[in-house]
Amino acid sequence: MSNVAPSAVILVRSRRFRVNPATAADNAFQADPPAVDPAALSAQATREMDAVADALRAAGVTVHVFDDDDPTRPDSVFPNNWISTHPGGMVGVFPMFAANRRHERRGDVLEMLKAHYRVQTIVDYSGLEADGIFLEGTGAMVIDHDSRVAYMARSHRADQVALERFCADFAYEPMAFDAVDSGGLPVYHTNVLGWIGTRMAMFALEMVPDASRREALRERLSVHGRQVVELTEAQVGEFAGNAIELTGRHADGSWRPIVAMSARARRSLRDDQVAAIERSAEIVAVDIPTLELSGGSVRCMIAGIHLDPRPGVRPGHAAADDALAAEGSGLLA
Repeated sequence: MSNVAPSAVILVRSRRFRVNPATAADNAFQADPPAVDPAALSAQATREMDAVADALRAAGVTVHVFDDDDPTRPDSVFPNNWISTHPGGMVGVFPMFAANRRHERRGDVLEMLKAHYRVQTIVDYSGLEADGIFLEGTGAMVIDHDSRVAYMARSHRADQVALERFCADFAYEPMAFDAVDSGGLPVYHTNVLGWIGTRMAMFALEMVPDASRREALRERLSVHGRQVVELTEAQVGEFAGNAIELTGRHADGSWRPIVAMSARARRSLRDDQVAAIERSAEIVAVDIPTLELSGGSVRCMIAGIHLDPRPGVRPGHAAADDALAAEGSGLLA
């Protein structure tokens, strides 16, 4: 097993999903919702969330689902922006740019982690919001947990001061860079540019305008023989970069690497790119067109748990989340 690919994840089941007007100005991936009843749109989004949870469970990933019925949290389906977990028992809580997203941070999620996983330290950076400094978790950073590198495309949601503070506290090497689209606009979140797996990484290096920085990124991503497969800007626009490698279990108990992404992202990949992924992992693709209206995709929905379980919790064991759900703490089966 690799530190890069967690075997347990957190999802938030937002029953009041809507496209967040507070994030529309800087999220070029966000789209206007169709002219339908808001309740119908939210119900469709909930079905898509459940489909992601079901697909991950079917692949043998432990899935902890937290329910959210708060209409003031339209983006709560994307918990990776406020929380991250790390090998060695570290948890980070992060400052959010949009004011209406800041109360997505939930104590019951932290309590579940402390109760069922080995948490040593929680570092809360949310106080930086008062100073206008933001670092939106593993949306703002793409983290290589094996080589201890945190990659970050600078934007007003991803501040280098906060990155360096995080890296000092969590013992990661910071690697900040600029990334822009063809119109010259900064990419708002690093995790739409690409993802890092155990044996390969997919990244839109063409969106990094500085040639020397682009080559430095290529060299660092390819450490220990990892294959780097480049994405195009058009594929990034289809959320091909917004994927994540996870570890599931086969029915016989053996581990299985998977790459979770949306069906839209999967359709955008060329045959050679698909073949590169499938040499080391199985692709699990789920259709989530309603959720993608908000400018995020499957990776944004997943907060990976890179923590050791306490006795009685076996990561990757499909029944584990049912036992946890029965204990409460806001969990649903």
